[in-house]
Amino acid sequence: MKVAFQMDPIGAIDINADSSFRLAEEAQARGHELFYYSPDKLAYDRGRVTARGWPLTVRREQGNHYTLGNEQTVDLTSFDVVWLRQDPPFDMHYITTTHLLARLKETTLVVNDPFWVRNFPEKLLVLDFPDLMPPTAIARDLDTIKAFKADHGDVIVKPLYGNGGTGVFH
Repeated sequence: MKVAFQMDPIGAIDINADSSFRLAEEAQARGHELFYYSPDKLAYDRGRVTARGWPLTVRREQGNHYTLGNEQTVDLTSFDVVWLRQDPPFDMHYITTTHLLARLKETTLVVNDPFWVRNFPEKLLVLDFPDLMPPTAIARDLDTIKAFKADHGDVIVKPLYGNGGTGVFH
């Protein structure tokens, strides 16, 4: 299979913690051809969804964990799978990548499905399972947040569209 990874800069990842790296390792171990590109290299060009990136080889050596082949522009419909693995910020660029990748649905499996990534962020999904979550407030309004804190005392505040613990405080 031909497998593409749309992810953040590969050089900066922690190979012991990054699930995208583990997915690439497993795909490579199964004999699949890997391709890597960053979200800013995704494009719509004359009816094709393309990416400018590199053939990829990974290895379990921190700091020497990947090798890139020659840069090339590819038509993503030529891939069997595209992994949508970029981290937030969940901004308009992020939204645009989901719209572009959704155009591949007839030819290429995109995981995670761009529709659900865009329309059902993971931190809002839990609202469908109130019996499994602690008391929760989602608000921008400071008075609402203050009232929630007054009711519950010690609270944890975290941004909806962050990742990796960034912006979380007690």
